[in-house]
Amino acid sequence: MMRFALFTPNFFFAFTLLLASHTGNHFGTAAELSKNDWARFRGPNGNGNSATKNLPSSWSADENIVWKTALPGLGASSPITVADRIYLACYSGYGEKQDDPGSKADLVRQLVCLDRKSGDIIWKTSLESLRDPQDYRGFVALHGYVSSSPVSDGERLFTMFGNSGVYAFDMEGKQLWHAEIGERTHGFGTAASPVLYADTVIVNASVESGHLIAFDKKTGNEVWRAPNIPDAWNTPVLVDNGNGGHELVIDTADKLRAFDPKTGEFLWHIAGSQPPRYICPSPVVHEGVIYAVHGLHGPTSAVRPGGRGDVTDSHREWVQSDVKSNVPSPVYYDGHLYAAKAEGGVAMCIDIKTGDTVYQERLRPSPGTIYGSATAADGKIYFVSRQNGVFVVSAGEDFKQIAHNTIETDSSIFNASIVVSQGQLLLRSDAFLYCIGN
Repeated sequence: MMRFALFTPNFFFAFTLLLASHTGNHFGTAAELSKNDWARFRGPNGNGNSATKNLPSSWSADENIVWKTALPGLGASSPITVADRIYLACYSGYGEKQDDPGSKADLVRQLVCLDRKSGDIIWKTSLESLRDPQDYRGFVALHGYVSSSPVSDGERLFTMFGNSGVYAFDMEGKQLWHAEIGERTHGFGTAASPVLYADTVIVNASVESGHLIAFDKKTGNEVWRAPNIPDAWNTPVLVDNGNGGHELVIDTADKLRAFDPKTGEFLWHIAGSQPPRYICPSPVVHEGVIYAVHGLHGPTSAVRPGGRGDVTDSHREWVQSDVKSNVPSPVYYDGHLYAAKAEGGVAMCIDIKTGDTVYQERLRPSPGTIYGSATAADGKIYFVSRQNGVFVVSAGEDFKQIAHNTIETDSSIFNASIVVSQGQLLLRSDAFLYCIGN
């Protein structure tokens, strides 16, 4: 019960966003970005997968750790990479300890830049909270005050910090602009990450104001605002509609909804969670089909874009009720959709052509709670648990757990998703950022 689209406490068409940087498509990937960059939540295609080979399957505190860096604050935010740098968000000053959270007035968020090769911190920008955050208790205490991942077009960095708003920075940490998104808070906290489209940065401000909002990347001026975004903690995804245009898709409490990313105009919806409940998992897109796990109560749907109005009957390819996920987003890989239940430690696999459940199997030993979204690469699916390590499962129709990796020296919380970078993995905890390689 957290909000990652990730939560939190986190896309997703395979390679469409990647190709956009070379073909001029309008998915907001600047020419400076390369195929090696993981410049947004869940990577270049927003699906949490990578074509990288020869990635590590196993590691520990003294095995396959290339470097580790102590972080200046906590956070569920996943790192991003641009060229030879890593960027991630942290918080400190308030909400570091549940038994003694401190004063809200001391809450500070940080945007941190690290050297990709060494892990050394290059710069850190600190921002005081502009408004009181939600109290540090309940579900907020499970992921804290920085659960949104940054996004970059190669020229700028964009971050979202709840009711303190959206910020833009240059690549050296200089603030360029700040924009308001709403004053509200929620007992679940906030988690959705910004996405880029053409000359805009788009944010899901369901918690703060109940809107999707697009801002001009250069100026921070509001471009459009779409209302009626209830109980959505997931990150929107972009999909090619097959007619030369694009759609922005977000899963909400009662419906999976699509909007025109240029104007914010509502396009279509299908029936979502039954009964209507909060939605944390982000949809993923593959070859023009949208796959959405509608939260705790499901179901899971496959939907074609391009419709208008209620397209539940006309554009839904299949719907099934077996696979449900409370917080983690699913991941597409090689003909299958993989997901994990936040509670209970069950890994799930769906055939994307038929919607049939291939398996539901329990990870061992018990992972406890899983809030980070799965990452898929090199024939492996990586599931990050909060307190009991990373579980690695072989991709395919036969369930096979090939590793359970713990870093015994780090007892902090792991809420972020794994990042694939230059043939290695980046794993973030509340205390450290790790580079893992063979």
